[in-house]
Amino acid sequence: MEHIEGKTAFITGGASGIGLGIAKACVKYGMKVVIADSRQDALDEAMDYFKENGGEVHPIKLDVTDREAYIKAADEAEAKFGKIHVLINNAGVASGGPPQNMTFKDWDFSIGINITGVANGLVIILPRILKHGEGGHVVSTSSTAGLCAVNGCIIYNTTKYAIAGMMETLAGDLEGTGVGASALIAGPTMTNLGRSTFANRPEHLKNEGQTWPPSPPPPPKDGQAQQMPMEELRNVFMDPVETGERVLRGIKRNDIFIHTHPEFREGYITRHEAVIRAIPDEPPNEKRRDIIKMMGTLAYNPLYERQTTPGPPDWKMD
Repeated sequence: MEHIEGKTAFITGGASGIGLGIAKACVKYGMKVVIADSRQDALDEAMDYFKENGGEVHPIKLDVTDREAYIKAADEAEAKFGKIHVLINNAGVASGGPPQNMTFKDWDFSIGINITGVANGLVIILPRILKHGEGGHVVSTSSTAGLCAVNGCIIYNTTKYAIAGMMETLAGDLEGTGVGASALIAGPTMTNLGRSTFANRPEHLKNEGQTWPPSPPPPPKDGQAQQMPMEELRNVFMDPVETGERVLRGIKRNDIFIHTHPEFREGYITRHEAVIRAIPDEPPNEKRRDIIKMMGTLAYNPLYERQTTPGPPDWKMD
């Protein structure tokens, strides 16, 4: 999708964080934008920005797990701007803690938004993009935790691995349709993910005694490293608008993976080398290999060969 000016993007979780950064980048390059978000206060704040700075932006209050509301939101977007060309499945929530402490409510809440919410977008909006025949793109926000597991985040890792696999599959299935698909492998970005996660959690999925902000971690024991304060950490997090620029560049190039942070390169290499080392060190069965190749499974998927090399500076569109 080389030409994005005048096209319409539908962005879930679009009123704050990465979603808002993508929306600002879309507006900068002449796109019309629908920002869908479950928090009215965030939508109001985002629209104050666009009213002051310009851009064709339309807000819709939407819980991505509510399918009937999602259909109405898609209808409203088309009524406002016409055809939808880009779907950004960005709405997501965080979760963390020891796996033995995770409850059914924790799993249901995160899977509902991080996976089912994305699937809802595909079922409701993707057919509309394919139908108009003008081309388009789907981006879904995964994470560095969707390629390398992070200890203490079993639910989050699970959902983000799922999204990475979902987009890889979608990219292959959409070959030749004029619609591309990308997994956004987002690293640390300046967002309010923790606060918005709590705000978006319905009462029936909250654990007893759950509050915001959460209780501070206990002081480190002797020999343990002192944790860096969150505000200090945030100073080196990426600006969401830069993330948005990288997303648009990935859309224009039809990338399968849109990475934001070069700092994770060594971790990815180490992880994938471990996968390779685990393969049985024995000659393959030739007949079985031919059948696998004929079936077009991931081991022989030509999709990976078209992934471009970003080249510096990756985030600049011009």
